[in-house]
Amino acid sequence: MNQDYIKPHNWSIIEEGFDAESVKSSESLFSIGNGAMGQRANFEETYSGETFQGSYIAGIYYPDKTKVGWWKNGYPEYFAKVLNAPNWIGINIEINGEILDLAKCKSVANFRRELNMKEGIYYRSFEATLQNGTEFAAKITRFLSLDLDELGVINFEIVPLNGDAKITYQPYLDAGVHNEDANWEEKFWEPLEVTNANNEAFVSARTFKTHFTATTFMHNTILLESNNLNCTPTAVDKTSDRIQFTYEVTVAKGQTSAIQKLGGYTVSLNHENTQTAAQKVIAKGLEIGYSQLVENQKQAWAKIWEMSDITIDGDVKAQQGIRFNIFQLNQTYLGKDSRLNIGPKGFTGEKYGGSTYWDTEAYCIPFYMATKDQQVARNLLTYRYNQLDKAIENAAKLGFKNGAALYPMVTMNGEECHNEWEITFEEIHRNGAIAFAIFNYYRYTGDYSYIPEKGLEVLIAIARFWHQRATYSTHRNQYVILGVTGPNEYENNVNNNFYTNYLAKWCIDYAMEQIDKTEKEYTSDFTRIMSKVHLDKAEIAHWKAVADNMYFPYSEEHDVYLQQDGFLDKELIKVHDLDKSQRPINQKWSWDRILRSPYIKQADTLQGFYFFEDHFTKEQLEKHFDFYEPFTVHESSLSPCVHSIQAALLDKMDMAYTFYLRTSRLDLDDYNKEVEEGCHITSMAGTWMSIVEGFGGMRVKDNTLHFEPKIPKEWEGYSFKINFRNQILKVAVNHKETSFSLEGTKEISVFVKGKEILVEPNNLVTV
Repeated sequence: MNQDYIKPHNWSIIEEGFDAESVKSSESLFSIGNGAMGQRANFEETYSGETFQGSYIAGIYYPDKTKVGWWKNGYPEYFAKVLNAPNWIGINIEINGEILDLAKCKSVANFRRELNMKEGIYYRSFEATLQNGTEFAAKITRFLSLDLDELGVINFEIVPLNGDAKITYQPYLDAGVHNEDANWEEKFWEPLEVTNANNEAFVSARTFKTHFTATTFMHNTILLESNNLNCTPTAVDKTSDRIQFTYEVTVAKGQTSAIQKLGGYTVSLNHENTQTAAQKVIAKGLEIGYSQLVENQKQAWAKIWEMSDITIDGDVKAQQGIRFNIFQLNQTYLGKDSRLNIGPKGFTGEKYGGSTYWDTEAYCIPFYMATKDQQVARNLLTYRYNQLDKAIENAAKLGFKNGAALYPMVTMNGEECHNEWEITFEEIHRNGAIAFAIFNYYRYTGDYSYIPEKGLEVLIAIARFWHQRATYSTHRNQYVILGVTGPNEYENNVNNNFYTNYLAKWCIDYAMEQIDKTEKEYTSDFTRIMSKVHLDKAEIAHWKAVADNMYFPYSEEHDVYLQQDGFLDKELIKVHDLDKSQRPINQKWSWDRILRSPYIKQADTLQGFYFFEDHFTKEQLEKHFDFYEPFTVHESSLSPCVHSIQAALLDKMDMAYTFYLRTSRLDLDDYNKEVEEGCHITSMAGTWMSIVEGFGGMRVKDNTLHFEPKIPKEWEGYSFKINFRNQILKVAVNHKETSFSLEGTKEISVFVKGKEILVEPNNLVTV
C-alpha cells in the first residue's frame, strides 16, 4: 500500500491528524530550504518519539573515513557527507510545569501541517491536553528567507484553552549533533565558542578535518497578544556546545502568547568573522520585522513561480506532484554560487552524502536552463571545469595517463568519495553525462563561448579517458569496453554496456568536432589550450580509430542493441510475471540474485536513446522500448521520467501518464518505501522534463524550438514557460489546441508538428 495521508491540493502539501508512524516521512516531505541551508520538518518542541533530526548547510561537508573490509588501489579514502548542522530551531516548552511532548500528551486534536509552496512557508497547528489537564492550542509558522538566505524565522503561538497558564519557553542552540549515517560514530563538529547578550546567542563550531566554521545564532522575542513584552531571559544555561535561554510568561485563558525566534547560520565559506556576520543578519532581520519578512518571502516565491510554474487543469494529484518537484528543486539550488551543486537528497536527508552525482548534468541542467537564465546552467558547468584537475588526479590513481580525466561518481570538492567499488571504478558513464551537458548547454542557449573558454579542456580530458579505457579485441576486430556498470546498477561488472560504449564513441567524436571548430574560429583560445594540454594530430588519430571502430552488442533475433554482452543469457521473466510480494527486489532479494536477474533498475539502453534521440528512428526507439520496458522495475528514481518521455513520443499515452504520476509523486506516495530518509531531489528535474519534453514534445533542432504537443486524457489542459535564449515563451495545451505567447522584444519562430509558426511579442498564437 502506498502512503496516502498527504491531502491532494493544488498549492500545498497537507497532513491532517497526528500519527507517530508518519512523523519521519513528514519530516522529509515538509522540509524547507533556500539554496543556502535547509531544514527537515522536525518539531521545535521536545519530541520523544521516533524522529530524524536534520539541519543542513550548503557546501559544508565532512570526509567520513570509508568503511571497507580491505583496501584496493585507487580506492576513495572517505565518503564525503553533508553534515547534520548545529540545531537552531529548538524551543523546549513547559506549560504549568509539564513539558510539551506530542508523544506523551493525553490527547492531540486537529493536528495539521501545511507546506504552502506558493509562499515558501511551513505551518503547523494542533490542540492538545497535557497529562496535568491543561488544554491549549498551538500554531507554528516557519520559513527560511529567500532574500536573506542565512536567516530562518519561527513564530510559535500558544493559547491556553481551559484556564490561565504559566508558559516557559526555552529556545536553544545545540552543536552537539551527529549524523544518522556516520560510518564510525565520530563527532563531526568541534565547539569553539558560545556567547550571548540580551536576547541573542551564538554557538561557533568548526568541522573536524575540513575546518569549516559555522556560527549558529538566535534572537528571541516574547509576545503577548501581539505586543512585545521586552523580556530578557530569566536563566541562561551554557555548555561548551549548547546554550539555552529561559523565558517565563503568565497567560490568561484565551490570550495568545508567542515566541518569535530568528536563527540560522553564517559560515566561513562566505565570511571572515562568522559571529560578526551573524550579528548583522539578526540586526537586518529585526529591522525588517516579522510581518515584512513574511511578506518578502511570499513575493520572492511569487517571482520564482512566475517563471517556473507548470499548471495542470482537471487533475489535482498531478498538479500537486509537479509543483512539489519544482518547489523542492528551487529550495535546493538557486544558481547563485558556482561552488555549490545539487545533492540527490537536497536538504531533506543524509543518504548519498548530499554530494554531486551525474544527475546534475543528465537531469537537472535542462530544468535550470529553461526556468532561470543561462548563467545558472553555466555555473553548473563551471563547477565541473573548476574540478578538472581533481578529475585528472582521480583517473591517474586508477592508472590512466596523459591528462585523461575520470570525473567522480560522488563528490564534494572534485575528489572521488563513493565507497562501493563496482560504482567507483566501473560506473564510468558519468564522464559522458558531463560532456553531454556541455553539448546540451550550447544546443539550448546558443552560447558557444563556454567551450573555448573552459569546456574544450574538459572534453579533451574525457576523450583521452575513453581512448585509454577501450580495449582492442582481436577476436572482434573492434574496440570494446570491459568491466563496467551502466546506469542500470542491477548489472555490475559487465562487458560492453551499450549506453557506455555509445557515449564513449560520441564523446570522442564531439571532442574532435569542437577541436576543429575552436581551431578555425577561436585561434587564440586554441593555441592556449593546445600548449596547456599538449595534444597533437597523432593522438587525435588514435582517438578516431577507437570511435570509428567501437563495438555495440546487438541481437539479430530481437533486432535490438543489447544492454550488455550477456543480457540474453539471463532467464527473461518479465516484471508482470513476478510475484508482487517480491517487490521492491532491492529490499527483498540478495544482491547475487538481483545481478543474475534480467531486471533493470533504470532506463539504460533507453537512456542512450533519450540522449541521442535524433541518431535513431522512431521505429528503432519503439522496438527497444517494447523490448526493455517489460524488464524494468524502476527502482531508481531516475527511471520513470525517461520512460514517460519516450512513451509520449511513441503515443503510448496511458503509459506516459502512469510514469508521469510515478515520477511526480515518487515521494508524496512513497513508491520506494524510503521517503523518511529524504526526498529524491535530482529526479524531480526529470519530472519537469516529462511534461515539457514528454507531453509538450519540446526539442531544440537547428537553433529552433520544436513542439509535438500531446495531452493525457485525464487532464483538461496544461501550461509551462521556458526561457529560450532570453525570450520567455509560454505554451498552453488543451484537447483542441496549443497556444503560444511571448514575453520579449523580438519575434520567434517555432515548429509545431513540423509546421513553422511565427510568435510575436504579447500576441497570442493558437494552433
